[in-house]
Amino acid sequence: MHIGLVAAHDPERPAYILIPSGRVVTFGELDRASIRAARAFREAGVSPGDHVALLMENHADFFVACWAAQRSGLYYTTISHRLKADEVAYIVDDCGAKVVLTTPAQSELAIAAKSKATGGARWWMTDDAQPGFDSFRDALARQSDHALPDETEGVDMLYSSGTTGKPKGVKIPLNRDPWGTVPTVYRLVKALYMREGEMRYLSTAPLYHAAPLRYNMVFQRHGCTCVIMESFDAEAALGAIERHRITHSQWVPTMFVKLLKLPAEVRARYDLSSLVVAVHAAAPCPQEVKRAMLAWWGPVVYEYYSGTEGNGFTAISPQEWLENPGSVGRPILGEPHVLDDEGNEVVTGESGTIYFANGLPFAYHNDPAKSAAARNDRGWSTLGDIGYLNQRGYLFLTDRKAYTIISGGVNVYPQEIEDLLVLHPAVADVAVFGVPNEELGEEVKAVVELAAGLDPSAELAAELIAYCRERVANFKCPRSVDFEPQLPRHPTGKLYKRLLRDRYWPPRSQA
Repeated sequence: MHIGLVAAHDPERPAYILIPSGRVVTFGELDRASIRAARAFREAGVSPGDHVALLMENHADFFVACWAAQRSGLYYTTISHRLKADEVAYIVDDCGAKVVLTTPAQSELAIAAKSKATGGARWWMTDDAQPGFDSFRDALARQSDHALPDETEGVDMLYSSGTTGKPKGVKIPLNRDPWGTVPTVYRLVKALYMREGEMRYLSTAPLYHAAPLRYNMVFQRHGCTCVIMESFDAEAALGAIERHRITHSQWVPTMFVKLLKLPAEVRARYDLSSLVVAVHAAAPCPQEVKRAMLAWWGPVVYEYYSGTEGNGFTAISPQEWLENPGSVGRPILGEPHVLDDEGNEVVTGESGTIYFANGLPFAYHNDPAKSAAARNDRGWSTLGDIGYLNQRGYLFLTDRKAYTIISGGVNVYPQEIEDLLVLHPAVADVAVFGVPNEELGEEVKAVVELAAGLDPSAELAAELIAYCRERVANFKCPRSVDFEPQLPRHPTGKLYKRLLRDRYWPPRSQA
């Protein structure tokens, strides 16, 4: 299955619609443009197994470039435009990109990154030619609509920021399978979420992130129309579901929180009855937030747990979640094992580091040491998450190992406190982490982004601490609360907690 087959059958069907701009790209247009782009890459000296990179917002040419790489046997890396120029240049050089495609909206960042990159990549601009950039439009215009004679499947190579050091590319083997050979993610998504009849998919997040990129390509490969938000807005998302009769969608928990904090009359304004599957992942979801979404949307809220590495995949239906609240599901790919710090399997119900056996192969590009550190002596691999399995084999996440707080010899998992504090009406977002304490080793600190219209105060900080102490054991509760105008959270939901922790380590009072 591939977009060419869809285009041959129904060329006028929209492959994707960008909102709010309303730009529509049909399957016929996408197929022809991706053929031309694949030929342009080849003309530029990019051969099967080579690398291209995209530095783009949610743009109409984003999937033209992705499908061009996908159908011509290339690796392609999508780069966040929220990075700094040095970070972009590092990724371009590290992945060995021969071509980098960017847009006028990213020109300032692209110019700075290009000046710092040393790998000799050619830089292309989508819409307007600029000094130092080749024109993507001109490159396409030179090509024919005839597909390359040696079309094979490519694969993305995305960069995982991890918790320490520079980001590393997650490299999946390139098998040179014939064009149209469906990847594992297609089979997983189809088996778990796809239904008979017409499907329309709402994409709410930046496309450079793994889940939006891969899910959009899965749904397009299947012939479904994708409605892609150019930026996320909670009420606009509800409007898109109603207007486009969305059946499938993908979210992160911070989006759920924003949806639930809309006024009741706004939430009731939109017809959401077309929704069949609303998938969420990327970050842990507070149980009360999940219950509130199920009460509002009904039994359509599905969850999965995986990583860019693809070493394991668990999934859970709404019905299963209500029977196992807080779980991220049972394994669909790979076999989960929970190990202690000595590498021994723990008893059922006890927390430890989560490993997967028999998952998909991967390596960290240019970093054999990190690749080796992600595996144990049995070949099982880990993403560094902490959790446990219950008697029925359902997996529960506790936190990232790097963020576990050891206070007075007792482990405190920040996720539990974050899940609690985000429910307070004054809290828009929250990060919890450890800071040094002379007596305890570490103590718990919370940094809060307040809801609109509220001002930081010592009284509000005390109220939030008291709110925690009324609900969980005191040793888990923050000893201090600081306020920030906005937390450094990626639009996909990932919180850059290390940036905050570094800012408050040591605490200001001891600095």
